[in-house]
Amino acid sequence: MTNLSTKRKEIDTILVLDFGSQYTQLIARRVREQNVYSEILSPETNLDEILSKQPAAIILSGGPSSIYEKNAPNFDYNIINSGLPILGICYGLHLLTHYSGGQVSSTGEGEYGFAEIEIHSEGTIFHGVRSSKVWMSHGDQVTKVPDGWEVLASSTNGVVATMADKKRSLLATQFHPEVHHTLDGEKILSNFLFMIANCQPNWTAGNFINEQVEKIQNFVGKGSVLTGVSGGVDSTVVAALLHKAVGKRSHAVIIDHGLMRKNEVKECVSALKDGLGVNIHAFDESTTFLSKLEGEADPEKKRKIIGNQFIFSFDRIAKGLGDIEFLAQGTLYPDIIESGVSKSNTAHVIKSHHNVGGLPDEMNFKLIEPLKELFKDEVRKVGQELGLSNSLINRHPFPGPGLGVRIIGEITQDRISILQEADKIYMEILYEDGIYDSIWQAFSVLIPVKTVGVMGDQRTYENLLAIRAVTSTDGMTADWFEMPPKTLSKISSKIVNSVRGVNRVVYDITSKPPGTIEWE
Repeated sequence: MTNLSTKRKEIDTILVLDFGSQYTQLIARRVREQNVYSEILSPETNLDEILSKQPAAIILSGGPSSIYEKNAPNFDYNIINSGLPILGICYGLHLLTHYSGGQVSSTGEGEYGFAEIEIHSEGTIFHGVRSSKVWMSHGDQVTKVPDGWEVLASSTNGVVATMADKKRSLLATQFHPEVHHTLDGEKILSNFLFMIANCQPNWTAGNFINEQVEKIQNFVGKGSVLTGVSGGVDSTVVAALLHKAVGKRSHAVIIDHGLMRKNEVKECVSALKDGLGVNIHAFDESTTFLSKLEGEADPEKKRKIIGNQFIFSFDRIAKGLGDIEFLAQGTLYPDIIESGVSKSNTAHVIKSHHNVGGLPDEMNFKLIEPLKELFKDEVRKVGQELGLSNSLINRHPFPGPGLGVRIIGEITQDRISILQEADKIYMEILYEDGIYDSIWQAFSVLIPVKTVGVMGDQRTYENLLAIRAVTSTDGMTADWFEMPPKTLSKISSKIVNSVRGVNRVVYDITSKPPGTIEWE
């Protein structure tokens, strides 16, 4: 661990205290996008522990609470007088105001959505900022500015939008500079990082790999690791990372649960074994998984069944491979957010993910999740640095439960076969028309609805298939992809004419939010 500490001195660190905001990881991501290392901590982290990490600055996140609520998240207020630059965002603004002797109140009128601000001082934080359009999401507001603080900007309805205690390098914004709706948010964060915190932009995907390799080596010691591979880019990157860290002591395992895309297992094994020399094994567990899922239609129950069986299958397989103590998996931060897990434990559950929440008590594995604070685009950068092929790096995300969350209702072998064939055709046409790489994620969904059709002058009563394609940068929000009409026509025609059991195709044009990317 000594070497890791030494590296941290050379690479500036921004610590983000998480008060339960849905945007906390986005703050950390925006910092890393500017090649500055960031780390998310619980708000209960004390000053001594914070100082031990030698941060260049601290950012206090937003959050859903009012600072005066019972059990509202709090922090070690001694941090304010630590001499470290601090940026408070929304709830962070309220905390800094409160502990500096100001006042925060609920006026009964919040601000939600776009707002215009009037900049009173074009000092450091607003240096080079051209737009006054920002994103607000708050109920409480500053009603008394603390002594020693200066209001730098106000919203058009008179709410304090930005203020600063310049002597102590304390800044705070009521708006959220981390979201793309704040048009000059990136510039505002950049000003804080480089003009106030004096950071150096020297953290890269290569730095991340080196840090994780060292952490893995220290954690694993001379032990062996079972690395779960699903076929998606996340688990593939984890397999490559573990291979770099511990070599043949990492046993990459892909379990065919019967819910993979057509030829998925064969292609994944070939890419990792032949392309990178990864020690990978494939096991057919489809009979076991499908028997566990028989008759189950509830999406949450299906996810839990698949997730639990993965763990037990890995446990049995590990015993057959030798004494394996560790399990590595490709958990990403959006998975954690949607599962309602945060540093402050205040987030809402959107849907559970099979790879989030730890392991059953009876399991002896120790978890390794090297990507759990990264977004998909960051993972792709790591994969590129590790030498993965573009075909692997640019593959659309594929969920761990596989087609189990793309077959709405009960899962049967017949319905699996229908979806595999339809999805294969869909992907082939996206490649043929040169638009696959323009799409963040595309997939087919088999819906438990049958429709009347006419094929060959005969009445049909067959399955309804939905196709979906979205654009996104981080998976947290997404817009439906404006598919060319000719491509849509080609997809529909070929699926209906080639896939037995489908007589109608529809295109999903729902964004996230209000929908999710996957249907289940």
